[in-house]
Amino acid sequence: MTSRAVNPGARVLVVGGGYSGERFARAAAERGASVWLTHRRERDLGGEPAARAPLSWLRCDAEAEAIRSLRVRLSDVLVTLTPQADGTDAALNHLLEPLHRQPLRWLGYLSTTGVYGDSQGAWVDEHSPTEPTLPRSHARLRCEQRWLSSGLPVQSFRLPAIYGPGRCPFEQLRSGTARLVHKRGQMFCRIHVDDIVGALLHATDQPEDNQPAVINVSDDTPCPSSETLGYAAHLLGCKLPAVQRFETIAPQMSPMALSFWADKRRVSNQRLCSELGYKLRYPSYREGFAASLAEEQRATT
Repeated sequence: MTSRAVNPGARVLVVGGGYSGERFARAAAERGASVWLTHRRERDLGGEPAARAPLSWLRCDAEAEAIRSLRVRLSDVLVTLTPQADGTDAALNHLLEPLHRQPLRWLGYLSTTGVYGDSQGAWVDEHSPTEPTLPRSHARLRCEQRWLSSGLPVQSFRLPAIYGPGRCPFEQLRSGTARLVHKRGQMFCRIHVDDIVGALLHATDQPEDNQPAVINVSDDTPCPSSETLGYAAHLLGCKLPAVQRFETIAPQMSPMALSFWADKRRVSNQRLCSELGYKLRYPSYREGFAASLAEEQRATT
């Protein structure tokens, strides 16, 4: 995976050094870029493997301080922050003005496929109407629209459920806390974190006239969660829990848990994979779960 943005001369700021942000930052650093990440907590780097490319962590409660403390001219920015509780975007509020003074050639914004709302299982693509049903998806759409209208070179990447090492159901299966829930006709889309990174790098490598404002980043295999849990159990060689009908357990579920079952849609990746030519590393959860388990096992040896 090569990228115009990720080269020895690139100066990259990742706003929000969480799961996807750090994975992207490490890929950029390994390709020779200078990379800074913002984080709201102190980082304990004592256990960092020496072979890993170094990252510069910026602890900040207001992301504007990160820009002031850098004292470099940024070429690329990735914003991974979710909207705050009141629906506002801290990065927009604090960074928009200073970013306009930077010589940016690319800004990536991680959005959500939740902005499409409930399509009743039909396929959606980047031309589909955005009709979010959940408050957090409404907030994300508002933030996405503000970024796209900011005058900066923004591309928004709409993501479904993110999985990868440490974010698969293996530990729940081992501990006996996994739940096998069936809801008739329910489908979920997902994407491995390394395909998010790969899609970001691939998008920045396109010429300027082939960098669409919005890109769906989803794998080829929408399916029920019972199917993915069954495959995870197969990889571990363990039994599945008893199946529970959604209608039976819904009254005991939290509002947040229920919200994940509210929408049903299939997300097309044709723009990313056919028009832009990105080849998914993990076309389905099968390849992705197997690779994630292998990485988790390597990390414990």
